[in-house]
This record gives sequence, structure tokens and C-alpha cells, in this order.
Amino acid sequence: MKILLINHFPLEGSGSGTYTRNIAVHLTKKNHEVAVVLPENTINFSRVADVELIPVYFKYEEQIDGALPFNFPCFTTHPRSSMTFYDMSDEQISLYISAFERVISETVEKFKPDIIHGQHIWLLSWLAIKTGVPFVVTAHGTDLMGYNKGLNFRTYAEETAREANRIITISNDNNALVRELFPYSADKAVFMQNGYDTGRFYPEPASPDKIEDMFNISLKKKLVLFVGKLAHFKGVDVLIEAVRLYERDYPDDITTIIAGAGELESALRLQAQEANLDSLHFVGHMDITRLRALYSSADVSIVPSRREPFGLVAIEALACGCPVIATNQGGLRDIITPDVGSLVPVEDASGLADAIRNELYSPNRKERRRAAAQYALNNYAQEALIDTLVDIYNS
Repeated sequence: MKILLINHFPLEGSGSGTYTRNIAVHLTKKNHEVAVVLPENTINFSRVADVELIPVYFKYEEQIDGALPFNFPCFTTHPRSSMTFYDMSDEQISLYISAFERVISETVEKFKPDIIHGQHIWLLSWLAIKTGVPFVVTAHGTDLMGYNKGLNFRTYAEETAREANRIITISNDNNALVRELFPYSADKAVFMQNGYDTGRFYPEPASPDKIEDMFNISLKKKLVLFVGKLAHFKGVDVLIEAVRLYERDYPDDITTIIAGAGELESALRLQAQEANLDSLHFVGHMDITRLRALYSSADVSIVPSRREPFGLVAIEALACGCPVIATNQGGLRDIITPDVGSLVPVEDASGLADAIRNELYSPNRKERRRAAAQYALNNYAQEALIDTLVDIYNS
């Protein structure tokens, strides 16, 4: 089968980008031909073996001939762009649509896909349905938030939902919201959980000295980790308040690392500074090697989201043998069990701090680490899920 994937974001730095890369890799392993249309703002972007990547270029740090004169837009933020869809002028929207319409049309003519798989019920998926090629779309959740926020984009989303052959939903919460927002397409919604790349995420702990050298920090006895966008819906401010509470009780025991980038970085750094949290470190966006080392070495990974359509970072942490404490919200409720972590209420810094203390000082930490890695492998390995995706393509 020839499959054209289309995403609104590069293949690194976002959940849907990681999802797109994962399925592209595993579809090719099943001998399918895969091409991907995507935005980029550097000519030095990461390639994927045996996958044709077709970029539409945007303005960023380097001069690229033919690039659109603004950075690629996001729903919230991206490590390489703070531009949002809601910031776009009518002229920028027109340029964006025209550029992708041309590239998608040329790619369809040349590649001749049997099916197009779009990411997000949004602009580029709307363009894909106009090609007449059978089309499925994955609702990643930020698009559904965008539907409520960006009223001038609703027509594109509604037509996409109406015309898609199938709408893949990544959690029970996500499935329910798709059916609520697009009731005329409720019968098209099909639940399929996300997977992770077992070749990228697996237990590979680094020594404390190596972690210290890698990030130029000093470690204490325990390590708490957050990985993700520094955006409001990720709840990092709630985690910082929890850090203040557990550092007060264990001032010499715990180091906290926040790995990620985003629009709220300055405000979050100021919050930590004002609380005198000397053992909290911001380390920026991570490459896969350093991210795997952090997940594998941390005692617990935190996902304090106010809303989380799925929670891929939770699965990646578990795959590296790191228990996860997350909010009792969205897709996280489908993932986290008492054997591999715990759930806490949204916006509850005190409850989050208590859960972190309980995990850090659990008497059976080694068993929980082994259980976390095995649980992820048994339930979320992408290679075990890819045939289900192909069945959806063929349905």
C-alpha cells in the first residue's frame, strides 16, 4: 500500500510529530511505501530511513529559498516556533494554504497514494480531502482545543470531519469529544491508542556523574522529571508549587529537572526563582539519546496536565522503566495503573507533592521500575499496533 502522511508539525518536538514518525517507520517495516508532507524551518531536519519527506519551508533562523515569510504555526508552542494559528493574519493563512495545496497536489500526482492519513482535524487535512484520495485523520486533541478557540478555523475542521472515511481517536476522552463536536461523523470515530518506538525508548540508565556532566547540574539522592511543552495546559506551574512543598520537607534529598521549551519558560523560571528552588533545573528541549538517559535515570516522571488528550510522554517514561505520576484527566486515565504510577486531581499541588513523596520513598521501587517497562512493552509497542492501523486504512 502507498500511504501519504500529512502533519501540521515537524516529526520532532510535538506529540503528533512523534506519532507520525513512529507510524511511518513501522509501516515501512511492513513493506508499505510511505511519504510525508510536513512543515520545516531548517534544511537540516532529521530524515527517516526509507520514508520520503516532502517539506514546506518556513522562515526561522536560516535563509531558505522559497520559504514562507513566517514561522510554522502551532496550536500552543513548539521548540522551534512560538507562532500559533490564532496569531495568523488572513494573508498568512492564504499563503499557508496555497503553499501546502500546491505541494499536496504535486505529491498526490507523483506518489499516487492509495490513502492519505492526516494528522489533526484542521487545515492540512481539509486540503487533503480535496484531492479525492481516500482519507483518514487522527484527532490528536490540540486540534479539538483549537476548534473551540479558533472560530475562523471551524469550517475547515467541520468539513474535514464530515468527509473523512475514518477519524482515529487516541483515548476514550478524545473519542467522546470527537463525537460531541462532530455528531454527524460520530459513526466514523474509531479508537486506536498511540504506540511508542521500542528502538528509541527502553531502559538505559546513566550514572549520576554522567547526568551531572550531561546537564551541568548537581544531583541529590532522588530525581524527579518533567518532559513536555512549557504551555499552560501542561500544568508545569502546578508542579513547581509541588516542588516547593516537597523540597521544604526533604531539602537535601530531591533534584527536579524540567525538560522542554515553550512560551511560558520565562514565567516558569521566574516562579521557580521567586520560590528559591535551587534544586530545580530547566534543561531545554532534549534529543532522543539524552531524553532516554533522563527517563531511565529518574525516580519518577510527572505529567501534571490540565488537559491531556493522550499522554505519549507517560508511555515513553514507562518504557524506560520510570514510574509516572499524572493527573486524573483525559487519556492519562487510560494509561496509568497503580502498578506503574498514580493519578492525582488537576490543579492539586499538595496532592501531587504527596504522590511524588510516596513514589520516591516506596519500599519496592526496583519492582515498580521493572513493571513499568514491561507494561509499556506489553501494551504500547508500536510494532504490535501497526496492523490495526492498516486495518483502519482498509475499512
